[in-house]
Amino acid sequence: MIRLLQLLLVLLLGIGLGYFIQRPPLLQAPADNASDAKPSGAKKLLYYRHPMNPQVTSSTPAKDEMGMDYVAVYAEPSVTAVAPSTSAKILYYRHPMGAADTSPVPKKDEMGMDYLPVYEGEQASVGQIQISPEKIQKLGITTATISQRTLIRSIHALGSIQVDESRIYAVTPRFEGWVQHLWVNTLGQTVKQGQPLLDIYSPELLTAQQEYLIARQGQQALQQASPQAQETARQLTDNALQRLHNWAIAPAQLQHLKTTGKVLDNLQLLAPVNGVVVEKPVVVGMRFMPGDLLLRIADLSRVWLVIDVFEQDSAGVTVGQMAQVQINAYPERLFSGRVAFIYPTLAVETRTVKVRIELPNEYGLLKPGLYGTASLAVQAEQGERLAVPDPAVIDSGVRQWVLLQKDAGHFEPRTVKLGQKAEGYYQVLDGLLAGDVVVTRANFLIDAESNLKSALQGFAAASSAISPPPVPATGESQPQGH
Repeated sequence: MIRLLQLLLVLLLGIGLGYFIQRPPLLQAPADNASDAKPSGAKKLLYYRHPMNPQVTSSTPAKDEMGMDYVAVYAEPSVTAVAPSTSAKILYYRHPMGAADTSPVPKKDEMGMDYLPVYEGEQASVGQIQISPEKIQKLGITTATISQRTLIRSIHALGSIQVDESRIYAVTPRFEGWVQHLWVNTLGQTVKQGQPLLDIYSPELLTAQQEYLIARQGQQALQQASPQAQETARQLTDNALQRLHNWAIAPAQLQHLKTTGKVLDNLQLLAPVNGVVVEKPVVVGMRFMPGDLLLRIADLSRVWLVIDVFEQDSAGVTVGQMAQVQINAYPERLFSGRVAFIYPTLAVETRTVKVRIELPNEYGLLKPGLYGTASLAVQAEQGERLAVPDPAVIDSGVRQWVLLQKDAGHFEPRTVKLGQKAEGYYQVLDGLLAGDVVVTRANFLIDAESNLKSALQGFAAASSAISPPPVPATGESQPQGH
């Protein structure tokens, strides 16, 4: 029995030793992993990057501080420059990322990427960018055709409601007197034309009434006198009545004086117009002199909206132009008005021109002091003009350009000169023709994907028809690990 157990133990040890000798290695070299992971003939290996920090790269397989393998980075074939026929003569090699560096012989950049060959006759298409249909669909690229259109832009300006200065009336006496009673004694009170405002007492007014009555009695007494005496009496009567007219005595009060023949001790001053009392310096018992302001009344049936228009927009505003006004107090309502006057001066502090818009105020909603916004439709240019959509324009702050679609999958950056902007379109002054197709969506993604700056440099060189850039000293840089 013991011998049988010894044989069994020896047999188990032999089997275990054979397994350990014949088993495959647990770890393989990183280079083998990278070689296995690389797609066969699909993409070119560029470099290896840190698995947690893409800024750290290496030209050879490596591991990070946690033992994780660096990730292989391959060339992306979806966005490439248009390549000419391989049978053409190579002129020089340019930097793959668009730097101003060329070489007469093949070379690698600091990341280990090969310099790109520039072939004879390629200058005409250096600036073109090729994008695969799959990439176009992934980026969501949309285009628009350049065409002629009428450019109408809207000018928006802020302002405030003000009283129409031509509808302000002052109640001022033309004789000396005292205020006996006020029928209108509060600011903001609404008055109707012909409504009594205040009762006054004036010795001068009493004297004038008595003179009129005496002159009229004398005229009646001289009816049998000579024509010359009758004419003199009539002139005296007319002069006395005209004096009362000149003092702005109401016709109804004069008629009462003629009819009754009695002097009015207290005279009422009547409202000259419908309106609102906006100023009231008068009080009961106050003495007034000719020309003193007693009341100021404003007719608010029509008001002004005075807006501040920036100087660059002022040329498009004309008298008689219609305006749509939105008042902050009534956001759900829209008021219509007309430009009545453009002030002849510019405010230096704000660089704005004041524009007056007249608004009807039948229901009294537009109160002086309310803020509002006016919108004016202005035609940027007379007739139709070549226009490009606003989303198609890439503005660097120094110049503007668009991505022009040459054919399916091929794009070319094109520098443009633009004019005024109106309703989401820019007027094209130079750089595009009617019928050109430009990218209106995902143009910034194309910029990031294809290094648009490099294409612009190549396009600028081709458009100016200059010779290839000077060749620097030769020398091949070696990739370094970071």
